[in-house]
Amino acid sequence: MTIRFERVSKFFGDVAALDELDLSVSDGELLVLVGPSGCGKSTALRVLAGLEQPTSGRVLVSDRDITSLPPHRRDVAMVFQDLALYPHMTSRQNIGFGPRIRREPADEVRRRTEEVARQLGLDGLLDRYPDQLSGGQQQRVALARAMVRAPQAYLMDEPLSDLDVQLRLRARTEIVELHRSIGATTIYVTHDQAEAMTMGDRIAVLASGRLQQVGTPAQVYDEPANRFVAGFLGSPPMNLVPGGGVLGGEPDTVVGVRPEDISIAADRFPADGFRAEVALVESLGSETVLSVRCEDGTRLAVRTGPRSPYRANATIALSVDPGRRHIFDRDSGMRR
Repeated sequence: MTIRFERVSKFFGDVAALDELDLSVSDGELLVLVGPSGCGKSTALRVLAGLEQPTSGRVLVSDRDITSLPPHRRDVAMVFQDLALYPHMTSRQNIGFGPRIRREPADEVRRRTEEVARQLGLDGLLDRYPDQLSGGQQQRVALARAMVRAPQAYLMDEPLSDLDVQLRLRARTEIVELHRSIGATTIYVTHDQAEAMTMGDRIAVLASGRLQQVGTPAQVYDEPANRFVAGFLGSPPMNLVPGGGVLGGEPDTVVGVRPEDISIAADRFPADGFRAEVALVESLGSETVLSVRCEDGTRLAVRTGPRSPYRANATIALSVDPGRRHIFDRDSGMRR
């Protein structure tokens, strides 16, 4: 199933939740919509699912215009942030609820429910109620409820946001593996840029209802289309400094450099480098992030290896490979 948004806009009063969204999703692709809260990513899913009608534009599935079709005729399954499991039903009943209300044969519903439960490791949990399950188990039941329908596309609206960190890491791996085994077209919404980078075949970055950039994780990270994308992706994000400062560049530009692309020089006073004072040392185990203050007052983040020898108030010499700089127009914010 291919999916295409053609100049889709959605207004709530005077507020544009989506502003002429043009986006295509290939058959079998896992596309991640990422952006800050209120950027329009969940609205895009709801328009595709038929839960919201666009103000203008078209939605096409496999080249068929479905803009006016009711939700039950779109052959997509949606997993919400609020898992919305029925508390008075067992896992088995929750998973098979959709096929049952469509009056599908009971034997077929039972067979598909048990098959999907095996895929997701829920075999021994089918007779438990939601309040007898952990957060991760509830999340898998919600996924199973979507999978049992065998739709052509899956729409996932931040399904992991209520899980703790360890469960999120495990669950996102399970979702990627599940996607690869099923091969169905999937659109996954998240505000977590690390989740987007690790899960998506491609990433679509939204801000204020507008598509900022779409590409593979490596493309979007290494070649951000504008200052917003540069500053949004990455933890810590890209350093962005007015042109003509410590990172060079022309006065009408903004120069960016990733924290890992700033080198601490072995020579304390290299000809092409500059001095900085360490303001803060953040030891993260596998890496260390230094917050440094340059002589002109510019603050930069510098990523180094684990067990860094540098301490607060130390003076260090930094250098940047000119080929690793990103140049953006000061006024438009677009990449040059």
